[in-house]
Parts: sequence; structure tokens; C-alpha cells
Amino acid sequence: MSYNPPSQPPPWGAPPPAGPGGVPTVPPAPERPKWARKRVVIPAAFAVFFIGIVAGSGSDGGAATDNAASSAAAPAPTVTATVTATATAAAPEPAATKTVTAAPEPAPTVTKTRTVRVTVAPDGGGGGDDDGGGSGSGGAVSYGNCSDVRAAGADPIRAGEPGYGRHLDRDGDGVGCE
Repeated sequence: MSYNPPSQPPPWGAPPPAGPGGVPTVPPAPERPKWARKRVVIPAAFAVFFIGIVAGSGSDGGAATDNAASSAAAPAPTVTATVTATATAAAPEPAATKTVTAAPEPAPTVTKTRTVRVTVAPDGGGGGDDDGGGSGSGGAVSYGNCSDVRAAGADPIRAGEPGYGRHLDRDGDGVGCE
């Protein structure tokens, strides 16, 4: 009889446990924290930014020193500027202007006064039967239109006054022929 020793696990680790149907299940890989990238990327971005600032400021200063060194090596022509001044007569200064603001006078108030005379026929003094066939109006004033009211000098005519009629008051506010 032969002797078989128990199998040893492979050097790379134990096999994954078998799932349904004999297919081995693989556990998901551990997820890295989301801030792990930011921990590297943000400082790198700041470093690149500051390197750009230093390089930008160094290139301007270097160009100025290069120009200064090259101008010292080669003689340059001298420029002389001549300025001629001519005297001109000064214009007189304008006189100070004083602004005066006047308040406008108020407009006069116009007041219209209209005298209205209403004539009412006196009562007959009796019982009304001994009149003898009068018109029955008792002397009441009546106007056919606003022209008649204006001709009599009674405009505007108000409700309750003799001669007022609804036909003379267009807007119904109690004042006719306004």
C-alpha cells in the first residue's frame, strides 16, 4: 500500500471557497478610500503652480539681465534731446459765476361765484279746488335739457333742488349739468 501525504496549500495562498454549482467565488478587491488620490494630486498641483510662478518671474528677470549685459558689451549711440520753450500769453481766467435761484410766485387762485335765483310761484292759499282748472303743476320748475338749465343760470343743479331731473344727471352722482 502506498501512503499519500495530505496535500499542502500552494505557495500563493489557499484556493477560494466554492460557490453554488462548484464555481469558486472571488471576494471583491478591497476598495481604496476616495481621498487617497486627493492626498497626492492636490499637493502635486500646488507644486506645479508654484514652479510656474518661479519660472515665470525668473524669465522676466533673466531677460532684463541679459539685455543689460549685452548693452554693456556693445557701445550704443547717445541720444540728446533739445527742448525749446516758447512763452505764450495766458488767457484771462473766466469770472466766477454766481447762480441765483428764484422761487416762482404762486399762481393766483381763481374763485368763481355764481348766484342762482330760484323763483317758486306762491301757493294759491286755498284748498286747491277753488283754483279753477289750473295746470296742476303748482308752479314747479322743470327743464328739458342742460341748455335750458344753463340759460336759466341754474347749473350745476343738485338733487333736491327745484328743476332737478334724472335725465339731467348723466353719471348719477346727484349733480346734473356739471
